[in-house]
Amino acid sequence: MKTQVAIIGGGPSGLLLSQLLNLAGISTVVLERKSRDYVLSRIRAGVLEEGMVDLLRQAGASARMDAEGHPHEGCYLSTAEGMFRVDFKARANSEVMVYGQTEVTRDLYEAQDSLGATILHEVHDVELHDVESGAPYVTFVQDGKAQRLACDYIAGCDGFHGVSRPTIPAAVRHEFEKVYPFGWLGILSRTKPAADELIYANHPRGFALASMRNEHLSRYYIQVPLTDKVEDWSDDAFWAELKRRLPETVAAQMETGPSIEKSIAPLRSFVCEPMQFGRLFLVGDAAHIVPPTGAKGLNLAASDVHYLFTALKAAYQDKDLSLLAGYSDKALARVWGAMRFSWWMTTMLHRFPEQSAFDQKVQENDLAQLHHLPSAQETMARNYVGLPY
Repeated sequence: MKTQVAIIGGGPSGLLLSQLLNLAGISTVVLERKSRDYVLSRIRAGVLEEGMVDLLRQAGASARMDAEGHPHEGCYLSTAEGMFRVDFKARANSEVMVYGQTEVTRDLYEAQDSLGATILHEVHDVELHDVESGAPYVTFVQDGKAQRLACDYIAGCDGFHGVSRPTIPAAVRHEFEKVYPFGWLGILSRTKPAADELIYANHPRGFALASMRNEHLSRYYIQVPLTDKVEDWSDDAFWAELKRRLPETVAAQMETGPSIEKSIAPLRSFVCEPMQFGRLFLVGDAAHIVPPTGAKGLNLAASDVHYLFTALKAAYQDKDLSLLAGYSDKALARVWGAMRFSWWMTTMLHRFPEQSAFDQKVQENDLAQLHHLPSAQETMARNYVGLPY
């Protein structure tokens, strides 16, 4: 088997890269460890930056998003002094789109099917070979049969636990990590959202987030200790705690109901440098993880896809290899900007186990500046809607 670009991982970043490359006449084969049904069952982020929205339109996978997505021109922050709004349109002349990652993935699958793209599911024992040479290849097993895929380049879109990043020798990799001492307990429910836009709450009992997928589907989170388990939290206990942390006016009119999905996610910041080695290029969670506070995970993967697609297109169509050579530096510059923003949002809004009175006052001052200083709101808004590619 032979292709031009082998893509390891069939999540949204792998599918988006494959879609863009195929539209440009560059052949791909996508290798995915799980089944399509499993990939589509993952519950993930739902806030898309303007840059990712534009990429989906460029990929011909935006029709349903444009019809059913919810543009948001701001968000709310709840503090001890009350709730206020940051206006993205006024401060950054932009907006975000609320549209679930599961729906993005579904749309990309349909777009790939319409092109006849090759996506191989339930492949195992994937190994990358000769990535430093001019003729890399991938071996894998599907349906009990060993296979070999020759290619020009490999895109590692296989997430934090995939095989792509460990293929880069440990002596070459530099990894940076910060693990936060709490997690997010999240539920999905068929209920009307608590507000018209997201609410980020700083509360003495811990952080809370009121989010949504559409007008009938809500996503809520509360900060919990890492020692907590999902079984420790009944639906009633979750709703009661969420209401304690949200503004009283919001909690009083909130619609509650049975959870469709409930899980606890730990929070970490992680970056691998470099994001390329020979003809292997890391994309998305294979290279970096952000805490979800800034809504950057999927969006960072999209910017990686943009840079890699642009570079591969230049290599094939113009015989220009300079963008491929600079892929890691270009992607990492934006990655670290999003890392800083996500870290700042996380440290400003959460309660830390060893938090002192001084730390609390700094948090309160951060939020007060956001409330009252247009320049502080502009900085937040520009980062939230997404820094330019």
